[in-house]
Amino acid sequence: MSPELLIGIIITLVGASTPILFAALGELVAEKSGVLNLGVEGMMLVGAVICFAVTYNTGNPWLGILSAALASAAVSMIFAVLTLGLSANQVATGLALTIFGTGFSALFGRAYTGKPLALFKSVFPDALATHPLLRAVFGYSPLVYLSLAMVALVWWFLAKTRGGLILRAVGESDISAHSMGYSVIGVRYAAVAFGGAMAGIGGSCFPLMLTPQWVEGLTAGRGWIALALVVFGAWRPIRLLGGAYLFGLVMTIELYAKAGGGIAHVVPSQFWAALPYLATILVLVLISLRQSSNTSAPACLGKPFLPTN
Repeated sequence: MSPELLIGIIITLVGASTPILFAALGELVAEKSGVLNLGVEGMMLVGAVICFAVTYNTGNPWLGILSAALASAAVSMIFAVLTLGLSANQVATGLALTIFGTGFSALFGRAYTGKPLALFKSVFPDALATHPLLRAVFGYSPLVYLSLAMVALVWWFLAKTRGGLILRAVGESDISAHSMGYSVIGVRYAAVAFGGAMAGIGGSCFPLMLTPQWVEGLTAGRGWIALALVVFGAWRPIRLLGGAYLFGLVMTIELYAKAGGGIAHVVPSQFWAALPYLATILVLVLISLRQSSNTSAPACLGKPFLPTN
């Protein structure tokens, strides 16, 4: 394998992994608080279309990213009000949120279909960003470096801060946290909003990094992969990072196989294309078995909060 091909694979891998890493980090925090939000795909689509529209009309990708985060966080509040305020079923509400986000993005994005958008280029000098070898380190969009920083930040928050301890306590035993005076509903609202914002940023990666034009269904099911990653990563940020890049590798192999690589003659490219989505089926099985399996899933995951007083 030539160095140029290896560098190309690394860059493609990182680009494919970044959107699902953002979305999975947000879902991890939400699930750590005890909330199972299956609306990640819908929130990513909302973030993608809002980012595209704002960036296209203003020319400012940072404003597009911020708008995507705020829009998806606002959409996540629909889920929060229904599930936390009205005790609606979290699974059904999350699925409804995905349907809503899919329809909204298709309708709102109709005016932007096929229109071009400039990619969000590296912030490093061209001498580094376009170097044949150094571009594997310096040649990425700022969103890639932001995703890595968010992994460290989420790990630090959950493991080293009082706020992270409270959030984990709410997810493990909401009644005990409530009896100690903590606002279980308030913590979960904040966690859901953070998850929505991260899904929105993940959605913004598609028009800014991967596909510089708007097409319906731009995220192509990556939100479901993000849900699978949370389980595969055992609700731990560092393992989540490894899982995201593993999924990115699978998607990269699929792309190179479709391009006519040698692996296409050994394993059909359709298999690699289907593999990430087969994992989403596996995650549903794992979630359904979480009570009887030895996992680190939060004890209150998916359960409504019913205070005794």
